[in-house]
Amino acid sequence: MADAVSFSFSDTIAGYVERFDSGARVLRLKTSDGRGFDVSLAGDPSAELVRNLDEPYIDASGHIDEMLSPGRFLFVYGVHYPEHGGRFDAKRLVFLGRGAEDYRFEEPSWWIKQIESLADFYKRAQFGDGPVDFTEYRTEIRLGGDKTASHVQETDTISRLVYGMASAYLLTGKDEYLEVAERGTEYLRKHMRVVDSEEDVVFWYHGISVDGDSERKLFTSEFSDDYDAIPMYEQIYALAGPVQTYRVTGDVRIKNDADATIRLFDKFFFDPEQGGYYSHIDPILFSADHESLGENAERKNWNSVGDHAPAYLINLYLATGEQKYADFLEYTFDTIADKFPDYKNSPFVQERFFRDWSHDTAHSWQQNRAVVGHNLKIAWNLMRMNSLKAKPAYEDLAKKIGEIMPAVGSDVQRGGWYDVVERIKSGDEETYRFAWHDRKAWWQQEQAILAYLILNGTVGGEANLREARQAQSFYNTFFLDHDEGAVYFNVLASGTPYLLGTERLKGSHSMSMYHSAELCYLSAVYNNLLVNGREMDFHFQPDPTGLPDRVLRVSPDLLPAGSVRIASVEIDEKPYTDFDADALTVRLPDVQGRVKVKVRLRPVAKK
Repeated sequence: MADAVSFSFSDTIAGYVERFDSGARVLRLKTSDGRGFDVSLAGDPSAELVRNLDEPYIDASGHIDEMLSPGRFLFVYGVHYPEHGGRFDAKRLVFLGRGAEDYRFEEPSWWIKQIESLADFYKRAQFGDGPVDFTEYRTEIRLGGDKTASHVQETDTISRLVYGMASAYLLTGKDEYLEVAERGTEYLRKHMRVVDSEEDVVFWYHGISVDGDSERKLFTSEFSDDYDAIPMYEQIYALAGPVQTYRVTGDVRIKNDADATIRLFDKFFFDPEQGGYYSHIDPILFSADHESLGENAERKNWNSVGDHAPAYLINLYLATGEQKYADFLEYTFDTIADKFPDYKNSPFVQERFFRDWSHDTAHSWQQNRAVVGHNLKIAWNLMRMNSLKAKPAYEDLAKKIGEIMPAVGSDVQRGGWYDVVERIKSGDEETYRFAWHDRKAWWQQEQAILAYLILNGTVGGEANLREARQAQSFYNTFFLDHDEGAVYFNVLASGTPYLLGTERLKGSHSMSMYHSAELCYLSAVYNNLLVNGREMDFHFQPDPTGLPDRVLRVSPDLLPAGSVRIASVEIDEKPYTDFDADALTVRLPDVQGRVKVKVRLRPVAKK
């Protein structure tokens, strides 16, 4: 084994300062799992502060000695030399704040500014300086925002862009973002929606292929995993953007579409005998067991059961307060808590199932593998649901995932979270093997950040805060593209951007604006309202006549009861007092037409 590392290589160390010998220029770092490394600073490395999108480079090279105070978390990129048992020479240091306890991403406006930058990038990439015309929309967007030759418009990627723009409006109140969200929603309804009056349901095309003034409908999925079928997750994510827009505008047509799509789920995807939802149905008979589905016949998975909540269902409940959505949420989370844990066999949840809930460990690419982010996504959403209806099963499972995952799913050497790993170790293996690579995807970092932020904000714990900060540190240091804008799809284990194939793109079947915007929106909510006790403003633009009893619901997420109150309300930039501070509702004035509503929320001090 000694020969295996008898060569130099570049890498990253994420750690906490134990001590610094300024005379010898040697820094002692301790990783998150307690291992110590001596780092030589003799070669005069560069140093910088982490910076947000659209911020200039902030040089800290002249302040290294004074900033290396004990306990500070930082990243060091350098070169390992095998001589004398190993030597690590630093080439670049990244500090997360000016003070040892400062983390810039906890600044009140950090995530709000980031979502603005994302929204500006995607608006410019799709529509340039011209009008917001969704006939110009393209699924594939290059690294710098240019469009490829592909003229396919996928329903889900439009919906994800719409989600991002609606979320940007919620945080900023900028009309240009709401315009994109509303025009995108209208485009989806006109071009991608199918109203089946006979079955009383709505379903959504996979997308359309555009050729000049003509378009060809793509009824079934074109994606390899789901080819020639109707996958549940595509129907789910078709609702993500419109429903987030509904939170802003209260447009009842969107709610009607959502209800009709839920009826589709209950009529054709739901298994009334064994419970849960199937992952696919065929496009002719809408059957989950048709032989044309191949290995997707009568299958259930994380996406078909778990993705309802984060994609649209929590937001639909927040906008309406209707009990039927709360009941649906409870059903999905009860199913997750009951069926997905598999801790007798693996530290990772099981994600794929046959009809009877026996484990499908030979399916397509997944086999018996774990998607790290799905485990974290379960923890995050369980704690959201626990604020709506507390159950020991929800909190216990979320906390267990939070405790188990860092050792098996995170990179304790460099920071960040891995992608897909084997669920079970073989032979004399000491670690869970990577399925294909040790790269790190942007969306999996999101799940880690939100999971540990909400765990810390609801049940507390220094370990949860530490994991949340470490995950935010890695994401903001390595995923933000300061040259072209927006965020990278994947980085290498060291944090270096990976720019090959579809992972080079900023828009694809897998990437639009959804995860990066969701991260900004909820990181702002959790950091400000739950963790750091700061007020926040939220923006809405409904027509009072479209809301039952003219009541606007303004809760930003499923938060613990009594943790947040309304501090003030403005309507059309004037103070307004007809609101229920504790219920987080505003009774709008009896007027025709849209009104602009700005709501300031204030955390309630914990006793």
